[in-house]
Amino acid sequence: MPRPLGELEDAVMTRVWKWNRPVTVREVLEDLQQERSIAYTTVMTVLDNLHQKGWVRREAEGRAYRYEAVSTRAAYAAALMNEAWSQSDNPAAALVAFFGMMSEEQGHALRDAVRMVQGPETPGAENPPGENPGSDRDDSGR
Repeated sequence: MPRPLGELEDAVMTRVWKWNRPVTVREVLEDLQQERSIAYTTVMTVLDNLHQKGWVRREAEGRAYRYEAVSTRAAYAAALMNEAWSQSDNPAAALVAFFGMMSEEQGHALRDAVRMVQGPETPGAENPPGENPGSDRDDSGR
């Protein structure tokens, strides 16, 4: 299971995920330098470490490499949540506590995600037997 990324690893991976294409050390460096002072060799080391950990794959391009994310940020977040949840001695209580921390927007996202996982509703599943609100017939069957 994945371990949480360190602060600098997360800053680098954020760019790799955001750009969603192979990136060079120079590109990441220039973007990071807008926020902080950082050396080329530091970014190069972080990307090499991320490669060693399996977060990015790389392909040689001349004397440099282009790095690309192995999975999405959503998959990373899901793996972290799954890891944390699996460590609980009471998974149901952990979920209740987690849901209680959610904002209204996060709650809506959760409901949308559950609907996507469950798939389309089966016809008539919402209606009690014998009722068909979409029918043109009246109560006598006409």
